[in-house]
Amino acid sequence: VQLVESGGASVQAGGSLRLSCATSGFAFEDYSIAWFRQAPGKEREFVAAINWSGGNTYYADSVKGRFTISRDNAKNTVTLQMDDLKPEDTAVYYCAARGSRWYRINSSEYDSWGQGTQVTVSS
Repeated sequence: VQLVESGGASVQAGGSLRLSCATSGFAFEDYSIAWFRQAPGKEREFVAAINWSGGNTYYADSVKGRFTISRDNAKNTVTLQMDDLKPEDTAVYYCAARGSRWYRINSSEYDSWGQGTQVTVSS
């Protein structure tokens, strides 16, 4: 199982970024995928999740209305579109795969993780 994030960068507040998670080595359609983030000195926190078909999504309150998670089962990829970014969104962002078609928001429920991609938002 391999997950590789990309798309992290430094942007100004109000800007947008699009993170991608490329996956391989497992039956992608049988897995739910989530994004988590970890800021310096803080615990890893849930950001967004998507079920196997892409038909059901869930967001942390802090990003609801600004972030959109989606997946392409033909390409085995998951995308996190982040708009109206705020300095408090600064963190390393990780995608994670759960061996179930339905997601959870607890990081301990996820089997495999990517290496992370840095997002920095300046005011």
